[in-house]
Amino acid sequence: MPLRFSILDQSPISQGQTASEALADTVRLAQHAEKWGYTRFWVSEHHDAKTLAGSSPEILISHIGARTSSIRLGSGGVMLPHYSAFKVAENFNLLESLYLGRIDAGVGRAPGGMPRASFALSNGRLRDAGRFPEQLDELRMYLENSIPESHDYYGMTATPVPLEAPPIWMLGSGEGSSQLAAHKGLPYMFAHFINGEGGQDFAANYRKNFIPHKGNGPYTGFAIFAVCQETREQAEYVASSLDLSLAMGAQGMPSDGTPPPEQAAAYEYSKFEKLLVAENRRRMVVGDPKQVVDQLEALGEEYGADEVMIVSVAYDFNDKLTTFRLIAEEMTKRIS
Repeated sequence: MPLRFSILDQSPISQGQTASEALADTVRLAQHAEKWGYTRFWVSEHHDAKTLAGSSPEILISHIGARTSSIRLGSGGVMLPHYSAFKVAENFNLLESLYLGRIDAGVGRAPGGMPRASFALSNGRLRDAGRFPEQLDELRMYLENSIPESHDYYGMTATPVPLEAPPIWMLGSGEGSSQLAAHKGLPYMFAHFINGEGGQDFAANYRKNFIPHKGNGPYTGFAIFAVCQETREQAEYVASSLDLSLAMGAQGMPSDGTPPPEQAAAYEYSKFEKLLVAENRRRMVVGDPKQVVDQLEALGEEYGADEVMIVSVAYDFNDKLTTFRLIAEEMTKRIS
């Protein structure tokens, strides 16, 4: 099977842009992704993040679902330790009932924000990420409507009950998440755009230790930053905005959104910041269509991946659209 191509969008806000405009761009991107043949389109969850507009993926998924017709939609992902598994199940059962056969329940255990946001989400209590494996079992139990008779909640239903339960996806950036996905028999998406090291080994161990659930087999993917333009030079220019944004974020520098390439070109990087940029490039692919797809397919071989999920950030939304259009065109050329 050829490598499947999908999209994760974080609804990034560029300098001078409003959150409403960034969210409108996410919807436009989803509509183009459907037209260009991408497999699925996921949106992320971030809290107290002034440069990322997506704080509630379930609401954004519903909005996108009403404006698309066929592409799979999902969360990349819901940060389950913040919430009741029952409420998350109800949200995704409702989405699946609205958009039949199109919904993925992607979940993770990361906070999705700084500690103060985690405290605010839990009414000032400590976030209990240690319950995450148990919460996964609870979420599956509710989504599959399989509460055992011995359970305190036997006879209860996470309504509405769709024709089919939306699949749970495990998201992660470390060994623990891959092991948990294997043990629970879940499809696994590794966040290479967060951690550029070790993912290939984690994916191999996932497949080796996979325990099937209801007869399913292992399914792996990796999510990675990508910038693709007609030429390598154009791609480097567009990618300079992401280079600067990531370098500033790593140092806790204040930001009012993705900077324009002109600002990135004029920025005087320190020696340490140049090392940061070089290290961050391990989490992305940049180039013309052939170069980018060659790199993605090579990484797909290393991961033994079924799917690659592309994350792209650009100051100008049209440059972002170009990235996904050119990748789709290159893949179509190679398949036909």
